[in-house]
Order: sequence, then C-alpha cells, then structure tokens
Amino acid sequence: MEFLANVPRFLFFTGKGGVGKTSVACAAALTLARAGQKVLLVSTDPASNVGQVFGVTIGNAVTPIRDVPGLSALEIDPEQAAEAYRERIIAPVRGLLPETELAGIAESLSGSCTTEIASFDEFTNLLADEGSYGEYDHIVFDTAPTGHTIRLLQLPGSWTDFLAAGKGDPSCLGPLSGLEKHKQVYAKAVRALTDPARTRLVLVSRAQTSSLSEIERTYLELNQIGIGGGYVVVNGVLPEAAGDEDLAQALRAREAAAIAAIPEAVAGLPRDVLDLKPGNMVGIAALESLFAPTSGADITDDAALVPEIEDAPLAALVNEVELDGHGLVMCMGKGGVGKTTVAAAIAVALAKRGHAVHLTTTDPAAHLTETLHGSIPGLTVSRIDPEAAIQEYRDHVMETKGRSLDDNGRAALTEDLMSPCTDEVAVFRQFSKVVQESRRHFVVIDTAPTGHTLLLLDATGSYHREIARQVGDTMGFVTPLMRLQDPAQTKVVLVTLAETTPVLEAEELKGDLERAGIYPWAWVINNSIAAAHPRTPFLRARAASEIEQITKVHTLTDRVALIPLLPEEPIGEEKLSALTALSSLPA
Repeated sequence: MEFLANVPRFLFFTGKGGVGKTSVACAAALTLARAGQKVLLVSTDPASNVGQVFGVTIGNAVTPIRDVPGLSALEIDPEQAAEAYRERIIAPVRGLLPETELAGIAESLSGSCTTEIASFDEFTNLLADEGSYGEYDHIVFDTAPTGHTIRLLQLPGSWTDFLAAGKGDPSCLGPLSGLEKHKQVYAKAVRALTDPARTRLVLVSRAQTSSLSEIERTYLELNQIGIGGGYVVVNGVLPEAAGDEDLAQALRAREAAAIAAIPEAVAGLPRDVLDLKPGNMVGIAALESLFAPTSGADITDDAALVPEIEDAPLAALVNEVELDGHGLVMCMGKGGVGKTTVAAAIAVALAKRGHAVHLTTTDPAAHLTETLHGSIPGLTVSRIDPEAAIQEYRDHVMETKGRSLDDNGRAALTEDLMSPCTDEVAVFRQFSKVVQESRRHFVVIDTAPTGHTLLLLDATGSYHREIARQVGDTMGFVTPLMRLQDPAQTKVVLVTLAETTPVLEAEELKGDLERAGIYPWAWVINNSIAAAHPRTPFLRARAASEIEQITKVHTLTDRVALIPLLPEEPIGEEKLSALTALSSLPA
C-alpha cells in the first residue's frame, strides 16, 4: 500500500460516508501495530463504529485492543466529551459560587456548540499534547463523513483567528477558561495539520463518480486551509473473482468508467485500489484480508446458499406518504447508505404525481443536483448552505439586536457573531423554516450523516426547552421538535445497507431518536445484492451475508422497503423514477 509507505505520525482518513473509511483506517492501524509500532486509533465520528469492527467496547477512553499488541483505540463520544468538559469548568468553582450562578454556567454550556467544541478540544489535544499522547508512534484518525470532517479541520484556524482578536470570551469555551491556553493549543494543532512531515491525508473513495468528486472537493477545501499532499484509496472494487454474469460486467464497466474519469485535482495523487471482499469487514481476520487481492478461495460453499426474500418495493412507502397530501419526510442514516438517492426518488415520485414538493438537504457535503441532473415540474430543490445561513443570521442579528446599539456595542456584537458558535444556530434557523413549510406541501429532507444530524436535533431540542421555559403554561406554542415528534406531520425514514455496521448504526440512531420522542416511520435497505438475485458464487456469497441483516431490520420495524443493487447509478429523473417502480422479486 503506497499510503502506508514512510508513514508520518498522524494519518487522517476522510471521504464520503459509506466508502469504507473505518475499515481502511482500522486495517491500516492493525498493519502498523503488527509491524511493531505503538498505534492509537481515534474516531472523530459522532456516530463511530470502530468498536463494532473490532468487537470490543471502546468509548471515550483509550482502550487497548486485547488481541493486537501495541494497538489502542479511542472513540471521541460527543456527549461524554461535553459532560467532561462542563465538569472541568464547573468543578473548580463548585462551593465557591451561588447555585444560581452555577446553574447559569451549566445552561450556557448545554447547547450543541459546546458539544462540538468539547469533541474538538479532545481532537486538538491529540495533535498538540505530547505529554498525554507522546508515547504513540502513530495516531490514526478515522474521521466523520466529509462535511463534518472539513468543519473539524477548519476549526483550529477559526478559533485561532477568533481568539487572536482578543475581544471575545465565547460561552461555549467556558466563562472561566484560560483563553491563552486555548490559543496555544489551537495554534499548535494548526501547525501539526499543515506539516506534511507530521500529517498525511488519505482520501478514501468508492469507484463511483459522486464519491470521487467528493474527495476532489475535500482535497481542494483542505488545501485552502493549508493541508496539502494526499493519497487516494479506491475501496471495494469488484474483483475478477466476482465472475462474468451481466450484473458483474455492468458494475465493472461502471467502476472502470468512474476511475478513468477521476477528477483532475486528485488524479495525480498516489493511488491504491482495494478489492471488494465476499464478507463484511468485521473482526481482526477480516481486516487482515483487506489489503490482499480477492480470490475464489475466499468464497465458502455454504455462503452461496441465499434464501428467497419478500418483495418490499419503495413504491409502497410513497403510496402511504401521498395519502396525507402534505407533510415532512426526513431521510436519515449513516453516510454513504444512499439517503440522497432515496430522498430524491421519493420527491421525484411525489412531484410526478402532481404534488408540490420541496427537496432540500442539511448535508454540508451535499450532491442533490448531481443526483437529479435537471429540473422537474413541481419540484423545488434547495440546500441549507451553512455559509449562507451564517451570513443571513449575522445580518438578521445586526439589523434587529444591533439597531439600537452605539458604535462600541455594534462592534462588540459583530465580534461575538464571528464566533464559530453561531454556525449551528444559523443552520437550525434555516432548518426550522423548512419544517414549517411542510404544513402546506410535501417537504423531503436529505439529512447530513448521522452524527451531524444528531447535533442539529440537539439544537432543535435546546430551542424547544428554552421556548417552553420562557412561555410556561401561559399560552400554547409549537416548536420544530414538536412537529418532528408528531407522526401525522413527520415521517422519518431510516436508510441503511444490508451490512452489519450500517444496520447497527441505524439501530443506534433509532434509539437516539426515540429518546427525543421521535419514532422512525419506515426503513429502506438500499443497494441490496440479495434483492438483485445474482447467480455467480462471489455475488451470491455477498448476498448470503445480507440475509441476517435484512431479517434483523424486519424485527425492528413493520415497514421496510428493499432497493436492489443496480447495474447503473440511479442518477437523473428517469432512473430515480424507476426506483419507485422496482420490485425486489426476480423477474
């Protein structure tokens, strides 16, 4: 593997969700540890599954992987990090300040901004704190899907610039925190990230046009903040061992065309290509096979026995959605499972049936326009653009709150609005507007990957609690959270793949949503090889590995749609429309 030659201390794996970043990062950490290096594998994904891959419980503490000497892992859990962060700030003054003042400090540290900053603080310490992490030869980062990662890697510079002005003391950093310490840590993190002798960026992709375009966007955006160099890993390419049936040939042709047209900005980077394996990348034995070519010997005879599966077309879900005449449909799930495709297919189907539909996305790495390939009568397409939302929010606050202030007051308010804390608030305001629209027509939301969406829902919950506190029992009110909790107004569709990790993560997301009073309405299993009814041993082995997960999904919900793996990517009106006409039964 070229990306593992002369490895610097820090390795960052990033890319579009679902491309196999976690598998590649875990296999790389395992390879380095087997070579006698001391390695720390860190997940910065709010919806991490590193523990699931290794079959151990990891969490927000450095945990040795017992079967791999020299390898430890850490999952930066946002909620645990935020709780520890709040405690570090409040503990020194507990007993010294009145309870009312302590409650005020805790309230200022209860939002999604603090959650993000707490995770970010742990991340910067990994880059800058030699005292705690200097013992490791390598620190391998399995990052969140692209949009979230870009924001994480931009934050050291954002906070460095904000704190360098010396005028603000943002509440999410803690009213009693030492800003000078933050300045030093963030500046040190920036130096580490931008030094190619210390940090290597590995862009993981599938052999798909959208996935390769995504790593180009990531690469160019990170170049703008000084992170250069980079290696490309194209993961999960169909091997010759998959045989030559029509589906395999079509998939190979699609992959070859995508690789041949790799975007110019990343075409010249060192590149490794990894074969698709017949089974899932769970467990040490599976990880050790990832960097080796796939052969027919990898396929076991019993794995080729594929039971028949029940028909579960996406059209059945669309029929139920249409009955209400209007409402909100939120497609949610792990990055890379096909939320954008499913959301677009539902929106296109409703529009073609004569309904007014607004299709939008909260994903920082959105590609709705690429999926649709043109305009469709009755369908409005938009994106909740964080940068545009932030600017609009700043303008709104200056026009309202700043109108009555003097020059000094306006200057202070302007400075405060430059804090990265405003980002989540700004995006939440745009999200709330879209939710309101669903009272009049259909709104379909393609959400950001799981972790980012949970941060947005946390902001929604914080807003609801604040409104409830202010209004009390004196008058009625309806918040965005209440609309999301009402099944008559909102249908949450969990999108997954028929693989162990995506289903586990979707199940965890289901639990997170239900704790917030939001109950998923339906599940969609996308890109199912079993639903495509393959004939060759390799693809039938892949299909057999799906059956357990398809069965599990049926135990979690009574409303399931199953979309088969298609010979061509479902891009454009015609192919998206076909998704809601497909049956998962063999022709």
